[in-house]
Amino acid sequence: MIAVVNYGAGNLRSVAKALEHLGAPIVVTSDPREVERADAVILPGVGAAADTMSGLARAGLVEPLRAAAQAGKPFLGVCIGLQVLFTSSEEDGGAACLDIVPGRVRRLPAGVKVPHMGWNQVHLKASHPLFAGIPNDSFFYFVHSYYAEPADPTLVLGETEYALRFCSVLARENLVATQFHPEKSGPLGLRIYANFCREAGQL
Repeated sequence: MIAVVNYGAGNLRSVAKALEHLGAPIVVTSDPREVERADAVILPGVGAAADTMSGLARAGLVEPLRAAAQAGKPFLGVCIGLQVLFTSSEEDGGAACLDIVPGRVRRLPAGVKVPHMGWNQVHLKASHPLFAGIPNDSFFYFVHSYYAEPADPTLVLGETEYALRFCSVLARENLVATQFHPEKSGPLGLRIYANFCREAGQL
């Protein structure tokens, strides 16, 4: 069973629908016990880091998410679900995040339109099961004003160009995360979810 974490994120239903379309066994939940019992975890999201962390804290989900990531459970973060994996974010004057991945989330540089919204390419630095059957430099759909900067650059699996080259895909052992929205990225985005579910033994 895959736990899709519900803390009030705006894109929750579209993520769940994509997984249901694939036939993946999911539970949309804000119950920490279901997250602990799940075989895999997906943390979706849109919005601000501080609001996301407040929602996770209110639901008692902070420690179960940290435990899931650190215990080797397959874990996928999406958009703000990638950003809150880091130590902190510059958003809203500074927000403490889950600190699962050392590093910071920074605002996109001045002089470019924010949010970065629309289709853009993801350049893969290495092969990975999450991108099985997906050509390098494929286009995915982005909506964000901040980008993740891991302390360990070897964790950057994919990069995207928008005023600078930023981390658009993170990978560390059981943990993967995308800055783009697979659920808004057509057939290739659906394949991302299928690949994650398959690697997690849930398809």
